[in-house]
Amino acid sequence: MELLTRKYPVGIQTFERIIKEGFVYVDKTDLVWQLAHYATFVFMSRPRRFGKSLLTSTLESYFKGDRELFEGLKITNLEKEWTQYPVLHLDLSTTKGRSTAKELQRALTLMLKRLDVYEDNPDELTPGEKLDGLIRLLYKKTGKQVAVIIDEYDAPLLDSLHDQTTLEAMRKVMQEFYVPLKANEQYIKFCFITGITKFSQLSIFSTINNLKNVSLLPRFATICGFTEHEVQTVFKQDICEMAKDFKLTPKEMYAKIKFKYDGYHFAGGADAVFNPFSLLNALGDRLLKNYWFASGTPTFLIKQMQHFHTDITTLDSLDVPESAFDQPTENMKDALPLLYQSGYLTIKDYDAEGETYFLSIPNQEVRVGYVNGLLPTYTGLNSGDVQVGFALKFWRALKQDDIDLAMSHMQSYLAGIPYIEGFKQKLAEATTKEGFYEYTFYLIFSMLNVYVRTQVKVAGGRVDMVIFMPDTIYVMELKVGDTARHALDQIDARGYAKPYLTDGRRVIKVGIRFDADKHTVDEWKVE
Repeated sequence: MELLTRKYPVGIQTFERIIKEGFVYVDKTDLVWQLAHYATFVFMSRPRRFGKSLLTSTLESYFKGDRELFEGLKITNLEKEWTQYPVLHLDLSTTKGRSTAKELQRALTLMLKRLDVYEDNPDELTPGEKLDGLIRLLYKKTGKQVAVIIDEYDAPLLDSLHDQTTLEAMRKVMQEFYVPLKANEQYIKFCFITGITKFSQLSIFSTINNLKNVSLLPRFATICGFTEHEVQTVFKQDICEMAKDFKLTPKEMYAKIKFKYDGYHFAGGADAVFNPFSLLNALGDRLLKNYWFASGTPTFLIKQMQHFHTDITTLDSLDVPESAFDQPTENMKDALPLLYQSGYLTIKDYDAEGETYFLSIPNQEVRVGYVNGLLPTYTGLNSGDVQVGFALKFWRALKQDDIDLAMSHMQSYLAGIPYIEGFKQKLAEATTKEGFYEYTFYLIFSMLNVYVRTQVKVAGGRVDMVIFMPDTIYVMELKVGDTARHALDQIDARGYAKPYLTDGRRVIKVGIRFDADKHTVDEWKVE
């Protein structure tokens, strides 16, 4: 196929249309077949824009027995019968934005009434009763069990996560809606439920006691997203063409794409996958943009992070058990489950012996977009102001190993910030001034895609900040009201730099003093 005629299915989530209209398709149908035969009731969570809707559409075409759509794909080596089943494909994204239980009931009812197979029954009043009637009607008409496929099951609840009263009322509506799934088990061939978050079976799916959660199973880890092998084969020609625009070799171009969009792991030890939405957009536009964040950081996530007073500086490297992030959303004690399930954190490593996972930010696109969303929330600064006013100068100085020039840029930049009301307010609200500037530094460095860690534990205590550059490691201690000399002395006295002396990179120690009145860097000492 000529590259000019290749069509990327950006924003297209219908399997039938992708196949019939000749869009580029990465063949996942062997995994789709395995999923369809794994259990009767299956639940899977994946981040937004990760191909969940395409997966549900592919399952719909499979259960409808649309064999011609799958010609030449992997599934034809596995499926021999191609039985046609009645399918109920429910997209709950149509019920978003409802603020009361009554509004939600009406939205669910409208969703069911708009189905081609719907027949009105005056005895059926609630959404759950109507779904119950529909399942029984289809079974009676066809003599075959029904495939029920539910996309974005959590859409009606996400905006209410921060409001327990509203959430509880909404949850009761959804619970009533899902009751028929268990009650009609004998009429159901397969039931697939997908969304972003994980609500507990006790609250929404209380009657489905055999719902299999496959979200963290290695065998299905790559069913959404593109693996390295898939990108290097299916999109090989596209990357070569894009490399010409960037005046790079195909190998260099691939490395940039990988750094930007790869890095998600959905099981311990599983292959990494690229964000499919971002990759398809990048190849279509031949640009490296932050596509996943085009619509901004979701409001529900920001609200939950504020509600739990999330320490954003700890999120770049977390060693946690599975129970810390794969837990019901309504049982959260912190924002970690939501950050993982939303795709802002991903699995980077797994310790089988200790049964712990190492979580981190997946890639450059997420890091930059994440910081853009959080900067105003946590510091009152506008990310555009940071980037235009100061970031590039600061970045270039660091790359040149000129910490004095970098700190001069930081001093000049921060000196202008007191006139921004949001910044002053956040500073006044901060528990400690050191902590506030630590947040500010962390977010600015992260925006520049510099790997930075704060409050790093070492034998002698905790280092305020460690910044990792390709050739240099900066060990920083921040003080408000004390001297830069004392900050530098503390680095030496407590051995903060010792763990990095064998790294091979140059280690530079920096003591920084902030002026509490001027709200800027007052002095710094470097060794």
